[in-house]
Amino acid sequence: MLEFEKFGEVADIPYDMGLLDGLSDPVIVVNEKYNIVHHNRAYKRILEADPLSNATVALTKNKSITATIKKCLSGIPGQSNEIFMPNPIGLYFSVNMWRLPELRSEGPAWAMMVLRDVTAEKRAEEMRADFVANVSHELRSPLSALLGFIETLQGPAANDPGANKRFLGIMHSEAERMSRLIGDLLTLSKVESDEHISPDEIVEIGPIVKGVRSALSGEAENKGMKIEFIEEERIPLLLGDPDELTQVVQNLLANAINYGTPDNNIRLEIKNSSEMPGTGGEGIAIAVTNKGEGIPEAELSRITERFYRVDKGRSRSMGGTGLGLAIVKHIIGRHRGFLEIESELNQKTTFTVTLPSVSLELTKDM
Repeated sequence: MLEFEKFGEVADIPYDMGLLDGLSDPVIVVNEKYNIVHHNRAYKRILEADPLSNATVALTKNKSITATIKKCLSGIPGQSNEIFMPNPIGLYFSVNMWRLPELRSEGPAWAMMVLRDVTAEKRAEEMRADFVANVSHELRSPLSALLGFIETLQGPAANDPGANKRFLGIMHSEAERMSRLIGDLLTLSKVESDEHISPDEIVEIGPIVKGVRSALSGEAENKGMKIEFIEEERIPLLLGDPDELTQVVQNLLANAINYGTPDNNIRLEIKNSSEMPGTGGEGIAIAVTNKGEGIPEAELSRITERFYRVDKGRSRSMGGTGLGLAIVKHIIGRHRGFLEIESELNQKTTFTVTLPSVSLELTKDM
């Protein structure tokens, strides 16, 4: 087990340890007694490290790390490992080690450990694995249904007109479901790949929102709902992609209709935002509110994940793919905006999209 000798101080090491403070990666130096004798500023800053911290305890009690240090000090080159640090937010690090000095030198030796943050890579890997598993699951059900009905139509129901009509209707529905899923997957893939590129087209949000409202009014009326539209005066322009912004409003409004209680109206608002979350700048807020079962607080942080559904059976029965809010999240991210969700169980739920506005002076220069 690693122990601390002079944590935060240079412990008689014949090297200029001050140079390590210029590195952005956390670095610690361990002596032959497995005592941590030095660390750089990045270790302190990134891991909130001190002798009593959870992160440091996780490192010092890791048997694999200790074994790797032993190999490094014995002169075996190219030692590396990986470790999970629970503090401060849970990070994965790739640990690479070098012996100081080289093996042929006489006297005491130290192991210098450089920790590279690979959290994003690990989580991306986990997301890819989950994504493949989820897509496989989502496609397996309709494909199995199609194959089952085809076998039935080729066999027992081959000469049954009534069964043919009923089964073909179900097959058509399942095929449409797969088509929607593939369409949403392609949309999500494109939005994610473009998320780092901010759109630069000047957009007036009012006509977009009104257009979506008109397109979905029929669906709302079928459930005894009306879409109440409220727009503040002097809504500024913004930089955006009209098609993507249309999809954001469409997905949110469609969800409000699908998950709202019949015979209750939906409130659709466009208003000025004097303070953007996170930046404090001016912006535009689009809010969609419905009355219904609401979303449990524990689910709020997860409903924008791919394929995550609060009520899985209900979502599928309404034709949902489980990707709508994930698409919304990434489109808003591309527009450098924010999505806030507020919900009261059995009362109401409000989705608010806040987007940065653009000044008239800037639009004249574009």
